[in-house]
Amino acid sequence: MISDTPYTDPGLETEARVADLLERMTLQEKVGQLVGMFVGSFIDMQREDTQTSTVTDIEDAIRHHYIGSATPFGTGVSKYNNVAVAARIANRLQRIAVNKTRLGIPLLVPVDAIHGHANIEGCTVFPQNIGMAATWDPDLVERAARITATEMSATGANQNYSPTADVAREPRWGRTYETYGESATMVKEFVAAEIRGLQGDDLSESTAVAATVKHFPASSAPARGEDTAPVDISRETLRRVYLPPFERAIDEGVSALMPMYNAIGNEPAHASEFYLTDLLREQLGFEGTVCSDWLGVWMLAERHRVAASQTDAVEQVTTAGLDIASIGGPEHAETLLELIEAGAVSAERIDESVRRILALKFDLGLFDDPYVPPNLADEIIGSEEHRQVAREAAQKSITLLQNRDEALPLTDLDELFVTGPNADSLDNLLGGWTVYGLNGSQGKTVRDGLEDAVQPTTTVTYEPGIADNVLLQPDSIAERAESADATVVVVGESWYIHEFGPRSVAGSRDEFPKRNQLRIPDEQRRLVEIVGETDTPTIVVVVTGRPLVLTDVLDHADGVLVAFFPGIEGGTAIADILLGDCNPSGRLPISFPQSIGDLPVRHDWLHHPSPIGSPAHTPSYDPLFEFGFGLSYTEFTYESLDVSEERVSADSGVTARVTVTNTGDREGIETIQLFGQHLLSSVVTPVRELIGFAQLELSPGETGTAEFSLASEEFAVIHTDRTRTLESGEFELYAAALSQRLMIE
Repeated sequence: MISDTPYTDPGLETEARVADLLERMTLQEKVGQLVGMFVGSFIDMQREDTQTSTVTDIEDAIRHHYIGSATPFGTGVSKYNNVAVAARIANRLQRIAVNKTRLGIPLLVPVDAIHGHANIEGCTVFPQNIGMAATWDPDLVERAARITATEMSATGANQNYSPTADVAREPRWGRTYETYGESATMVKEFVAAEIRGLQGDDLSESTAVAATVKHFPASSAPARGEDTAPVDISRETLRRVYLPPFERAIDEGVSALMPMYNAIGNEPAHASEFYLTDLLREQLGFEGTVCSDWLGVWMLAERHRVAASQTDAVEQVTTAGLDIASIGGPEHAETLLELIEAGAVSAERIDESVRRILALKFDLGLFDDPYVPPNLADEIIGSEEHRQVAREAAQKSITLLQNRDEALPLTDLDELFVTGPNADSLDNLLGGWTVYGLNGSQGKTVRDGLEDAVQPTTTVTYEPGIADNVLLQPDSIAERAESADATVVVVGESWYIHEFGPRSVAGSRDEFPKRNQLRIPDEQRRLVEIVGETDTPTIVVVVTGRPLVLTDVLDHADGVLVAFFPGIEGGTAIADILLGDCNPSGRLPISFPQSIGDLPVRHDWLHHPSPIGSPAHTPSYDPLFEFGFGLSYTEFTYESLDVSEERVSADSGVTARVTVTNTGDREGIETIQLFGQHLLSSVVTPVRELIGFAQLELSPGETGTAEFSLASEEFAVIHTDRTRTLESGEFELYAAALSQRLMIE
């Protein structure tokens, strides 16, 4: 680093430091800032000409190509996922960037830490996003994100490829677990909370990391539910459903953004000047850095076939507005240099991206101190304080769907029988994007959690029931269940339904993954049936990352819980719920269909006339469990829904108050969901749409009131040109069975 220059002066504003440094950079140094590298073999899963980068490869690329970002936490490279090694590797790479290059520009060190810093063994792994959404508690998400940022920064990481702002509209999609559910209103709040937690009050703080909102603009509705498949949606749906969470992220000051792999219509997002420049920057006002998804550039030639070569692909993404090719490496840098020299890409366009990248690095404080204390991670990663928050999140995410004859909580047990393919699996509780190699000493399975939590006089017995998707010893299972006081069957699926996940974890019969069904495998349903046919109360725990069709399960179960990949404390939290040490408060952030043929099933479906002319919606298409559903061990009674004004105008909003009483005999948390509906509008609008939510924690007999301050814009109609209009007419508010009409003027 050149000393005693304006860009090295921490007293100057970022803009001045960027301008000074940019003027000193050669073209090769600039181009290097636009590419990154990744340690490991992630790309082996998708490329025939496999290339595995090592730390040595990255060191050489920093010295000779001035690359600007590197991810040393390699997928499948266990020696770099060790907490004792991670910070030293990050510091080592930063020293080369700072001390062995002419200008000493430090590195961005990005990671996928979407539910905790799950790239490092011993980290705190929270429930997957869909599980965090089931808590309906944005403050909890912010706390979890703050912990994630703290653990990331302790290992040298300074950029998170999170939050996910995708709105879940295609439940067959294997990455549904990465979303915060089906409601744009809900996703907005959770995305904003996660950004606040990751970035803190000031990016320059030592525990702050840059948040990267993804996958812009609408990756979560791929055809057939196949990841990266084309997305075909209307302009109205894009504006009303998919863009609002990204708009909220931009308003919240998110540092970076990642486009989706998919083509939207016939236009791949990575190569789209309309989406990355016209819409994102000019219309939405985003000023941060745009980073490619891992294979986003490569796919233009190899999958989308809109580029004749990788050189063509590099030209397309650069022209469209991409700033960083996340795994571009020296090849991308050399190609970009050739394109600039040939006049295909302008130097001015390169300067735009470099300015944004340098500004982010200055704002993160990397030029002033890019290093982390090498032993800090040992003190912070997976601390008891962090694990307690993970346990709270897991407890609040678990959702009770059925409790016939108050089978739950389980009490007065002499013998408890536990079975099922997910009963003794930690991997399936941790969910996706969790480093390989986490071992049982770092978390408890459902079996472990129950064995630790039951009374000393209770015996817990266990049989796997299923191995390699084959039912084992059904007669023995039936006998064990018959002799027990209760049976817990833990079924479901694991994160491999993502196309990039392991190919054969379902076993030799390979019943999963399949996008054309949402039922649990036949052998799992048979296991539930065998146990359910006994006289013993049968409790089914479904571990999943997306909605499943559970009609068969309900017929044979007394109690049903869904656990959305609940994380490192999932086994303990499930035991807390089953045994009554914690009252379930999870509510579904996504609708569960009666059958896959009923899709799409959403709470905010648009008005459609019936073929026979009736406005009634055919009940057979109603969800099995609707958005927002969830039971408790206590009862809540909705007393009233009141509004401060009966009329809404452009310069006046309204306050809605919902009063609820805990009429049961246990303390509990009730999530009040406020929905709205335009009874008349110039365009088709949803039959109901979530417009707000709040939680009340009430003791038995206690009454509380949730208050919603609704600005006039909450009642606006969104048009395809992105304008919002307050239209005259009636509007109805709903909370549970209560309703209240307003007049919009």
